[in-house]
Amino acid sequence: MPKLAKGLSAIEVKRLTKPGLHAVGTVAGLRLLVKPTGARSWVLRTMIGTRRAELGLGGYPTVSLAQAIEYAREALQDIRAGNDPAAERRAKRTAVEWTFQKTAEAYIAAHRAGWKNAKHAEQWGNTLQAYAYPHFGAKHVRDVSKADVLAAIEPIWSTKNETAVRVRSRIELVLNYAVQRELRPEGLNPARWRGNLDAALPRASKVAQVEHHAALAIDGMHAFMQRLRKAEGLGARALEFAILTAARSGEVRGATWAEIDLQEAVWTIPAERMKSGRAHRVPLSDRALELLEALPRFEGVEYVFPGARDKPLSDMTLTAALRRMKIDATAHGFRSTFRDWAAERTSTSNEVAEMALAHAVGDATEAAYRRGDLFEKRRALMTLWAIYIDIDTEMCTRKVRQFRDRAHR
Repeated sequence: MPKLAKGLSAIEVKRLTKPGLHAVGTVAGLRLLVKPTGARSWVLRTMIGTRRAELGLGGYPTVSLAQAIEYAREALQDIRAGNDPAAERRAKRTAVEWTFQKTAEAYIAAHRAGWKNAKHAEQWGNTLQAYAYPHFGAKHVRDVSKADVLAAIEPIWSTKNETAVRVRSRIELVLNYAVQRELRPEGLNPARWRGNLDAALPRASKVAQVEHHAALAIDGMHAFMQRLRKAEGLGARALEFAILTAARSGEVRGATWAEIDLQEAVWTIPAERMKSGRAHRVPLSDRALELLEALPRFEGVEYVFPGARDKPLSDMTLTAALRRMKIDATAHGFRSTFRDWAAERTSTSNEVAEMALAHAVGDATEAAYRRGDLFEKRRALMTLWAIYIDIDTEMCTRKVRQFRDRAHR
């Protein structure tokens, strides 16, 4: 049996970066293999009968030190019982034909619980079905090459660049998953961008054409809001609420009464419903509160804007409201109008305006030190926005004056 080395802690293992095999102790023969590329994986060196063997126990840090120790002990127990873990693994791999498609499906199933919603998993499957599977979906995952990846993404790299970038990234993740599952040998991932595909394709920024959401001009908001407030239907009310709060359509459509505090005039959107993955507080103007208080509430229905069968309204409901009004704009486009208004018609700082839109402000370091969310400044901004888009010019002037008087007390 291999000599038992001194047991290392998880921190000590993390610091092992020199290429080579490093004994980590606790279990005889357990090693951390550090490759010149920086990739690290667990290896158990032992004897199976009269044959020296090296058993892969998974990549680090996906497999932690504690897990590697557990896997190594289980493997040694199997060997002492007369089994050959390496042979069993080979038999399992050959028994199942791990095509790229099967591996991708396994990846999606393994990560589904960590994704925000079922739609994300559906998008994963749909993009791979449309662009990757026709080229190499039936090919064993170990044999997928750079030529295969290029065959899938090169035809759409210039015409559907955003989609092509996502497909490339998803292929890369599936192939990384295959390496961790020992379905594919370690080495350069053929779907990796830097130092690989970047030599074959132009940067996304050079070919991608940014498509802006159609937005209404700032000066057109008064007349539009007057028409919108006369429009009937829950879709029109949801759209008005989205405009008043500068929120995304999905955030509005998924809003529940439990998220809204009418007394404090604040709507708190939980992290799992936010694009950023962070909870977001939205200050509610007087008009937004009036709109909410006028909405019908149904027993047992949690949504503020319920659709059919007690589900949220569909995105098309807001779009339909705009189409009926014959307005060439999208629900999301009103966020752009709000941002233009804040920049051009107010003295609001860029930081406050971006936070009102729930955008990330500054880099990761700056964000780590920021504790506040500038809520009171954002409340003042949203109050001014509601006043600006008010239906009556005279009333608008009076409200602005009243607001300024309160602010200077």
